[in-house]
Amino acid sequence: MKLKIKQKLLSWFDSYNVYDENDNIVFTVKGKLSWGHKFVIYDANENEVGCVREKVMTIMPTFEVFNNGSKIGQVKKKFTFFKPKYFFDLGNYDVNGDIWALNYNVTRNGEIVATINEKIFTLTDTYIIDTNNEDALNVLLIVLAIDADKCNDLD
Repeated sequence: MKLKIKQKLLSWFDSYNVYDENDNIVFTVKGKLSWGHKFVIYDANENEVGCVREKVMTIMPTFEVFNNGSKIGQVKKKFTFFKPKYFFDLGNYDVNGDIWALNYNVTRNGEIVATINEKIFTLTDTYIIDTNNEDALNVLLIVLAIDADKCNDLD
């Protein structure tokens, strides 16, 4: 399954549409007013399916993940010198980026379950995810955390 995450051009907070291979909207992500980044994820029927909220005042960037208001895990950046790495404790996902922080492999138990590629010549942040249906929402949560972390690096 391929997904395209495309940031909306004109929005007060970071907001994204997530499209499938046929350009149908699968998820909508809406940024919310918060201390630190906060994203609420909705399915195609506008039901809330998750939330990513940045923890502030941490040594390494950390993003809490919620479902139905309950914390279910966190995405945490690992300390590295050249290539970005993250860990998502829900499902034990390891995320390894390239030196330019544009391409990532998501692994679970040593097997690649998704690839994430950021498009660089676009007006807004755009990511292409190649994954299976089972991991799609979790990988979306990871991409949102990575994008928020990259935004923090620009500040």
